[in-house]
Amino acid sequence: MASGPDQGVTVVPVDFHDPANALTYSGRNADPAWGRAVTSLVDATGRTVVDIGCGGGTYAREWLRLGASAVVGVDSSIPILGAARADAPAGLELREGDAAATGLPGGRHDVVFARALVHHVPDLRSVVAEAHRLLRPGGHYLVQDRTMEDVDQPGSPDHPRGWIFEVFPRLRDVEARRRPDSAALRDAMVAQGLDRPAGRSLWEVRRHYPDRNAYLADVSARTGRSLLHELDDQRARSSTCTVGRVVMPFCRSTRTRILTWDERHPR
Repeated sequence: MASGPDQGVTVVPVDFHDPANALTYSGRNADPAWGRAVTSLVDATGRTVVDIGCGGGTYAREWLRLGASAVVGVDSSIPILGAARADAPAGLELREGDAAATGLPGGRHDVVFARALVHHVPDLRSVVAEAHRLLRPGGHYLVQDRTMEDVDQPGSPDHPRGWIFEVFPRLRDVEARRRPDSAALRDAMVAQGLDRPAGRSLWEVRRHYPDRNAYLADVSARTGRSLLHELDDQRARSSTCTVGRVVMPFCRSTRTRILTWDERHPR
């Protein structure tokens, strides 16, 4: 029988519809480097953007800062949307909706963006089809998410999540069940008529922490970490031991994949 913190880990997925989790994706801004990476792919100036699976609105707000004329954030969680509305700027509309059936008019949007979404959806192709439906001619579809290639990066001061997997290897198994690989993402896009999607890797800085205690508090609260909801409170707190070797100060960053497609590519 296994021993240590991972013994007896019970999988209890996060309930995005529980009011107790309303703030789990709030209170964070995108790092400026993320904006530079995105604008190297698509000019946001004057564009209309749909952010599917917008959560607390972090990236929906950032699209406006990058110059988008209007952003619609769509999410299925009423509590999380309620928290996002508390500081929603002008130009940002937040709507309840399903990633595969947003209820938005088709063919009218310049950019459809989905960050940290695809590992939560049961039918990837239907989500891609909905994004394709929403785009106007000349539009862009950007999907940003971790694949298993990214999950398996070793732990480091810039990637402390890797240390959490050392302590709780069953969490890595949870990731393997829910995260597609890069080929699966491309196949889903191609199957819906989005030919020749382009991919790149991005190390996205999520937050800089002034000291270890600030990071420990953030991890214990599971802020923005749906995976840690797979642990009970005691084990979530114990996961903070994984950063004991970190030299302060440090940052938390995550390597993700960005797949892009635009209408300039022939179907």
